Amino acid sequence: MAVRLRFALKVAAGLGLALLLLDTQAASADLHVFSGAAPQSVLRDLAPEFERASGHHVEFTFRIVGEIQQRLAAGEKADLILLPAPLIAATGKAVPLRPEGRLMLARVGIGVIVRQGAPLPDISTVDAVRRMLLNARSIAWPDPATPIGTRLNSAIEQLGILADLRPKLTVKAAIHGGAELVANGEADLGLYLVSEVQLVPGIVLVGMLPSGLQHYVVYGAAIPAYNAAPETALAFLKFISDRVREQRWKAGGFELMGSARLSP
Repeated sequence: MAVRLRFALKVAAGLGLALLLLDTQAASADLHVFSGAAPQSVLRDLAPEFERASGHHVEFTFRIVGEIQQRLAAGEKADLILLPAPLIAATGKAVPLRPEGRLMLARVGIGVIVRQGAPLPDISTVDAVRRMLLNARSIAWPDPATPIGTRLNSAIEQLGILADLRPKLTVKAAIHGGAELVANGEADLGLYLVSEVQLVPGIVLVGMLPSGLQHYVVYGAAIPAYNAAPETALAFLKFISDRVREQRWKAGGFELMGSARLSP
């Protein structure tokens, strides 16, 4: 009788443990995030902390923003989308978005980089930047399909030096190795969003472009309407936008904007 009782207790304990594991697995979820490249270093830094605190697993797809839009329009699925705010609105025309979870997350500006050990150019004024660009032998340049590439192309056209610079430009997105062209000496300098390049070995961030040329990209967030269980995405957004993590964003080149509402 005692043996049977002990056996029954072991079976019950085993069943209890199995049910507990099932409950834990049911409570956790994978979160698939599609994002432009700019916030990659910050998000990869914050994700493990969120995973430990929540039990959820975060999986990222980082690409240039145009490719993210193309993938979504082609039917690829994401639980959460992070893109420059104007592109969130454009994406919503092809992929319906939920009203909750739409926020302005953080912004980042354009910086100038040179090879480590190279003289630091003067970038304090628009005229100084103009001289720097004209004197450069080769310049690493962002993809014109991105918002920042479009902005810079427009800026040099307004400066009247587009024809002079065109032969010098090596167009390569930061995520595809644009900053490495500067690090290995193939380009004298590069202009990119600070968050995309400041951690690349072998380069030095000279500083931010002056106000006459500066442009900030505001990253927004949205949850696709087909995400029927948005709680994990909302929890992740609350975690990464908390002001307690402001310095983590700053270290990655961003200014955290918190959870300001992103208009539809």
